[in-house]
This record gives sequence, C-alpha cells and structure tokens, in this order.
Amino acid sequence: FPDMLSNPRLLSLQRTLNVVMNQNVSLSCHSGSGSPPVRYTLFKDSQKVSTLIKPDLTPGLFNLTINSASDTGEYKCKAENNSTGGGKYSNSLNFTLKEPISRPVLSSPTSQAKKGQNVTLSCLSENGSLPITYIFFKGRQSISTPVKMQKREAAMIFLLINSSSDFGIYKCRAENSFRNNTKYSNSFNFTLAEERSHSQALIISLGLILLLFVIGFALAIPFFIIPSYKASE
Repeated sequence: FPDMLSNPRLLSLQRTLNVVMNQNVSLSCHSGSGSPPVRYTLFKDSQKVSTLIKPDLTPGLFNLTINSASDTGEYKCKAENNSTGGGKYSNSLNFTLKEPISRPVLSSPTSQAKKGQNVTLSCLSENGSLPITYIFFKGRQSISTPVKMQKREAAMIFLLINSSSDFGIYKCRAENSFRNNTKYSNSFNFTLAEERSHSQALIISLGLILLLFVIGFALAIPFFIIPSYKASE
C-alpha cells in the first residue's frame, strides 16, 4: 500500500522574496516522505499555474518570470499520490516587487515669500516600490531627518523664512530598497515678495487724495459753480 505524503514545503531558490521586473525565479515544492510517483501542482491566488509529476521523492521545480505586479500574489503548491485523496498543501509564499523610484518632484504652494513667513515644501516620487524615504536639502546641507512614507504620498516640511539666506536653492532626495537607486529632485527657490516702502505708500496716498479732490471738484461744477455764475449775471 502506498504511504501517504507529508505536507510539502514550498521554497524560493533565490533565498529572497524580493524581486524586480522581468526576473526569473524558481520555486521548489517537496514532500519529504510518502510513496512516489508524486504530482505537484503550483497555485497562485488559488489559480493553477503548472503541474508536474516526479517518479521519486525529489523536489518539483517550477520556473517563473515576474512580468508585472500581478505576478507577485500568494503562491502555494499541492502534492498528491495514490493515497492522499485531496492532496496536501504547502505553506504560502508572497513575492515583493522592487521597482526603482522615479525622480522626485519638489514643489510648494507659493514661490514668493516675505521674511517671517511660513512656507511648505513637498517631495514626491510618482513611481517606485514602497516604502520611500525622503530627505530635504538647502544647498548641500540636509534640513530634515529622513521621512519614510509607507503610502504614495508626498513628504512635507514646514519652514520659516527668517532672513535673506533662506531664499537659497532647495532640493529633496528619494530612495527605496532598490539597490543603488537614489534620485534627487529639481531645484526650487523662493523669491522675495516685493514690499512697498513708506515713500511708495505716501505717494500712493497723496495720489488718491488728489484724485478724490478732482472728482469732488468735477461733481461740484454743475451744482454750485454754474448756478453761482448765472446768478451773478
């Protein structure tokens, strides 16, 4: 009588579940005990991927290519022989797709600022596997601690423009777990918003007073000056 198979074990021969696009991977499914022949079936998210039959108790090897994010779901395998009935299922494996990040974009709701004004800077990489870590710079000096984003959201910092030296060039840097993949953003700099001087304000005020005087004089002509002139005749 054939012996019942033990629960198979599913392993990744790459010894890592982190993969990149278009990578070839190999999965091993193996029942350590039971009577051969053994039929191994690989499943992804409960959908059958492939089946092979081994005449002995050597592992069944499945070769895959990760073509897209949809190839990184849950994998399991099933082992069957003539005595296992419904078969025995393995542990599950989930691949994590590592995608290089795109160049981050540094932006702000405003490009002009006055001294003493609070401003905001946002940094976002539209593509790349999460999490993504951002750092903000002014010139070559970092001005923030690393900000790790677990979602596809912009990292933000808040700044106070204290002096003219705060109007320099700002950048941000983004990186993820993809090896040797650090990207710097575009440059961004605030410009000083023009402030009217006291002399400019005085000139504008005098101009408004003169304009009001001219308008008042023009309105007075038909009501006071012309009747007075006719009365004197």
